[in-house]
Amino acid sequence: MNTIIAFLGPIGGPEMFLIFMVLLLLFGAKKLPQLARGIGKSVGEFRKAREEFEDEIRKGGEELDNEVKKSDDDKVSKAPGAEPRTES
Repeated sequence: MNTIIAFLGPIGGPEMFLIFMVLLLLFGAKKLPQLARGIGKSVGEFRKAREEFEDEIRKGGEELDNEVKKSDDDKVSKAPGAEPRTES
């Protein structure tokens, strides 16, 4: 965790208002919507990339599990004296 943010604690309403006012002074009223739009797009792209990454990790884990199960099944079927049981 960022030590500065941890030091400040949770950000409430008055703090958010102060941050907004500083941004308004720095960027001006005309630039704020563009800035917010850009930040929103960036957050959306980050979220999409994170979901794709998690899906790839999940698929890789499933493929690995399937290979391990197949390998275990092959070992059991090739074991000496391991003939399939038949009920008579």
